[in-house]
Formats: sequence, C-alpha cells, structure tokens
Amino acid sequence: MKLFDVLVAFASLSLLLLLGIALRKRLRWLRQLGIPEALVAGLLGLLVGPFGPWSIFPERVYAVWAQTPGVLISLVFATLFLGQRLPSPQELWRRAAGQTAFGMTLGFGQYLVGGVLVLAVLQPLFGTNPLMACLIEVGFEGGHGTAAGMGPTFRDLGLASGEALGLAMATVGVLAAVLIGSTLVVIGRSRQWLGQREARLAGAEAELSDPFSAENRLLMESASEKNQGEGITSESLTIDALTVNLALAGAAVGLGVLLKHGITQLGGELLEAIPVFPLAMIGGLLVQLTLQWRRQSQLASPLVQASLGSLAMDVLITAAMASLNLPLLEDNWLPFSLLALAGLAWNVAVFLLLGPRVFPDHWFERAIADFGQGTGVTATGLLLLRMADPSGRSRAMEGFSFKQLVFEPFLGGGLVTALAPIALVSWGLPLFSAVALALTAGSILFGLSLGRSR
Repeated sequence: MKLFDVLVAFASLSLLLLLGIALRKRLRWLRQLGIPEALVAGLLGLLVGPFGPWSIFPERVYAVWAQTPGVLISLVFATLFLGQRLPSPQELWRRAAGQTAFGMTLGFGQYLVGGVLVLAVLQPLFGTNPLMACLIEVGFEGGHGTAAGMGPTFRDLGLASGEALGLAMATVGVLAAVLIGSTLVVIGRSRQWLGQREARLAGAEAELSDPFSAENRLLMESASEKNQGEGITSESLTIDALTVNLALAGAAVGLGVLLKHGITQLGGELLEAIPVFPLAMIGGLLVQLTLQWRRQSQLASPLVQASLGSLAMDVLITAAMASLNLPLLEDNWLPFSLLALAGLAWNVAVFLLLGPRVFPDHWFERAIADFGQGTGVTATGLLLLRMADPSGRSRAMEGFSFKQLVFEPFLGGGLVTALAPIALVSWGLPLFSAVALALTAGSILFGLSLGRSR
C-alpha cells in the first residue's frame, strides 16, 4: 500500500463528508429523520464504493477504507475519559443508578433475545452462525463505530460477515429509533405520559436543537469545555493544544495496545480476538488519572478531546458504510431481518413495561432517552429526549449524562461487548443464553427495587 493511496482515500472520504453535510442541509426530511451527516456521507460512498454501481477508485483505495474503521475506533474510545472530571463514586451512582439499570436491561436483553432466537429458530432452520446472537447488541447499543471495530473479532472467530451485518443492524437501529421513538412521543402526548406544555413546544424545539448536526455537536462540546474549566492557555505551553491532546490520545491507544499484548501473552489464542478499542478506553482512564495525580489535568481539554472523538467517529462511519460488503448481507438477509425485528420488539417492550416501574418521576422522558440510545446512538436518545422534554423540566438529561460514565465502559461498545463473542465461542450458545437470561433478570430486579425504594 502506497502513501499516495492513503492520501487519495482520505481525500475522497473528506469529499464524501462535505457532500453529506451539503445534502443534509438541503433536504429537510433528512434532518427530520435525524440522520447524521456521516451516515449520509457513508450511504453516498456506497454508490462509488467497491460494491456500488459506480466503483470509481482503485482497489488499493478501497483497501484503505476497509482498514480505517478498525484504527479510528480506538481513537474514539481513547478520548472518552480524557479531560473529564469525574464526580465521587457515591454521587455518580446516586444520579445514574436508575438509568444504568434500565440500560443494562436493554443491553443484556438484546443478547438474550439474540441467543434464544438463534438457538431455537435460526440455527435449526438456516444453520445460522451462533455469533449472530451478538449482532443486536453490537448494532443497537454499540452503533456503527462498535460494529466496525468488532469486525476483526467476528472474522477471527469465524463470522466473516459480522462487520457488514453489524453495520447494517446499526443503520436499521438509527432509522427505527427515530421513527418508533417519534411515534412513542406522539402516543405519550395523547396519553398524557409527559408534560403537555413541553409537548406543544416539542416540534419546533426538536428541529432547532438537532443534536445530530455538526454545528450543534460543536456547541455542546464548547459548553462542556466551559462547564468543566479552562483547558490549555496560550501562556501555559508553547506547543499547540491540539497537538498535546492528540499526543495524550495516542498515549492512551498505545497503552491499549500494550494491555492487549499482555492479555494475549497470558490468556492464549482465544483472547487474541479481543479488539484494542475497549483497552484504549482503559488507557485513556489511566492517562487521565496520571494527569490528576501529577496535577496536570489542564493538559487534557474536554473540548479538544470531544472534537478528536467526533472527527474520528465521522470518518469511521463514512469509511465503514462506504466499504460495506453488500454480497455478505444477501446471504443472511432473512436471519438478519428476524434478529432486527426481535431486537426492536424487545426495546419497545422494555420501554413500555419497565420504564414506569423503574423511574418514579418523569418516567417517559427518562426511558425515551435510553430507548433512543439503546436502539440507535447517543444522539438519537438526546433527540427523542428533546422532543419529549424541550425545556428540560424533567432533569432527565442529568441522569442520562451521568449514566454514560457508568454504562459505556461495559456495554454499548465496552468490555462486555468486546468479550461477548469470545465468551459465546468458549461457552457455547446454550450457556451463553443462560448467562444472558440471568443478567437480564438481575437487571430487571435491580431496576424494580430502585423504583420501589424511591
């Protein structure tokens, strides 16, 4: 692979992103559906990608596109903790417990639904690979970035189409989360499940406060920077702040690589399938703790780290969707469709049946945010929350935000997501499904106990 091919690959991805931004600005229905610019760019890339109708680039360029997601997902996760000022464990848990229990029920239940469906129906009828039981959680809770990052793990364990199926599941999740979530908000208004004053303002506010747009993401990141204190000042260092923060993120990724090397040396061949990105997240936490210990926390800027993560995620999604292996989807379209429908049914059932019992106040607003994230992406949850509660009276945003610090290191792309396929291969699908059942039941009981105690 030549350096020139890498330059052409990233220049073409940049052009696709610019076209995606322009197209989303021009077409209002794309904004109303809540489709992010990167996904629009990726879908455009499908048309000129290796399996599209107008394949215009050399194979070497497409090879760079295919390898890009696995590299950038580590950078995305490395930035999660850098620059963050964590509250005390007691305060964090007090604010995030209910949302965490609800999210755990969604996530572990997606493994349960996938495991039971594959074990009882798909494997006997179609000979489906057992690893497809992980696709619902990877696509819905994890999203496009996680699906792309898990591609090498699926391939190493015997499911060559895992990345393509995961990306397709994530795309279905984003679209379904907006459409089904918006319908639930309309039903919630008619049933008076949410504040009527907020409901009357929801349409205009949701259009003006679109968390998917690049502009509003930057504004939110800027607000986060102001709330968390000043970053690097011009007097503190002669080196540029972006360079410092990129170096810190690179150090976090490097620690993740070292952690993987140590794990594979101790654990044998099966653990070689562990991806680097959850370990890069641990590396980021270690770097942040080191900065706090040395009283150099100002070196890690929340704004710059968030921008680095957003940049990596946008390029990742564009490259992953543009290089999507469509022929692999054709071979598994029926099992994939059944898994997607079962996952959506589970998420809606948890929202309607468990939400009112876990959250003692403003249950709809709190549950709809987690439904959006657990079906689509975090920004989908924010979009649905703003539709349901545009003025922020429920304070659901606070619990939803704190929940990410507790939840994301494990599910939705964290350690559990990374280790689940390995556990499935090691234990077998029946035991894996039984463990998923136990974890789901435990999460439900935990959430119900929190609801009663409050």
